[in-house]
Amino acid sequence: MVWIHGGGFTGGSGSGPGSAGDAFAKQGVILTTINYRLGRLGHFAFPALSKEHPEEFKGSYAYMDQIAALKWIKENIAAFGGDPNNVTIFGFSAGGVSVHSLLTIPAAKGLFHKAIGESSGGRDGVLTGRPINKENADPLYAVSAETIGINFARKHKIQTTDASALAKLRSLTVEEIVDGGQENDSSGVRIYSGPIFDGKLVVETAESAYKAGRPARVPLIIGNCSAEIGGAFVSTSKSKEELFALFGELEAEAKAAFDPEGNKEFAEVLTKFNTDWVWGEPARMTARAFVTKGAPTYVYQFGYVPAAMRTRAPYGAGHGSEVSFVFNTLNARWGAPGEAAPEEKELARIMNTYWTNFAKTGNPNGTGVPVWPLYDTQKEEIMDIELDGKPVIKPDPRKARFNVIEKAFRQRARLQSRGI
Repeated sequence: MVWIHGGGFTGGSGSGPGSAGDAFAKQGVILTTINYRLGRLGHFAFPALSKEHPEEFKGSYAYMDQIAALKWIKENIAAFGGDPNNVTIFGFSAGGVSVHSLLTIPAAKGLFHKAIGESSGGRDGVLTGRPINKENADPLYAVSAETIGINFARKHKIQTTDASALAKLRSLTVEEIVDGGQENDSSGVRIYSGPIFDGKLVVETAESAYKAGRPARVPLIIGNCSAEIGGAFVSTSKSKEELFALFGELEAEAKAAFDPEGNKEFAEVLTKFNTDWVWGEPARMTARAFVTKGAPTYVYQFGYVPAAMRTRAPYGAGHGSEVSFVFNTLNARWGAPGEAAPEEKELARIMNTYWTNFAKTGNPNGTGVPVWPLYDTQKEEIMDIELDGKPVIKPDPRKARFNVIEKAFRQRARLQSRGI
């Protein structure tokens, strides 16, 4: 198993007690955790850099690192007792976005055989590929990666875009390049691009590949937490009315799906909307595409919140809540309220076993865990880890919310096609 850490492509690490592989090793799995370049070291474009060695991949150096690691594993893991023909990639957040990218980057083909996306999304718009050198080529990314590279150069008093400017950029210290992780300069101008759609390494986004029926035909687990994030992550709306109005002709349907009784707090509605828009519905879209291609697919929602934290997380499990359960490293989890409770230890055992079984066979089921059915586009049954930590098989309870969001995505696509 190969773990790809999260962190928005600007932070995070493959090391640390939270991603230790002890529990996997005890079940006969070799865990490899990898690092990859972050920030401008991982994603950067500049006109002179694009022109230099045009035969080389450019832009998303983070993905080049991930592919290099997978190639190394293919060539060397047998020496550690591993099977180069049975490799599972799994990642959370930006690591999950990376899983989608590796599923659709031609250079990664054949380097892995199963995939797990934890809070990975799947649709365009969230860390999914900025055009390298065409302004307004993508309505979701109006500013090109090269323009952002020019912005960064100008911050450092580099005014031209020729080879001499590239030499000056290369003379910057690592500290100046990292720039404290700043993604915008003091005036708000963007100076970090995030993942780049260069047309050679990254030839299409995951969503475009899935819509065209080109997902990699590998077994897949995909899912997310029940209350990933609140606040103005997608919408800057200040009220339910303002948020629902964004749905336009779908406003009534959105109200019925997200606030059927009209009595939910705005914070809860906004949290569920953000969660569904960025992670939940895109995961369903991905699952449907894989099922259509005949790939075994399993869908989950993780909603467990420790009793001591429920007042701070009243709407469900936040971003990354499942990671310590997947690794069965509860004592290393962030914000852990003391010693793990018995039900937590049992849930961690179950989830670690599911992930292990899947890595071994492409099927999470086995002795000692509840049966997790294949995702079916008619039944739409998922493994729902409820608030109390009990895994329950049920038709996806988010269906109505997902349906209106799917329609909103289609509406957005129609408006974009008309240049709106």
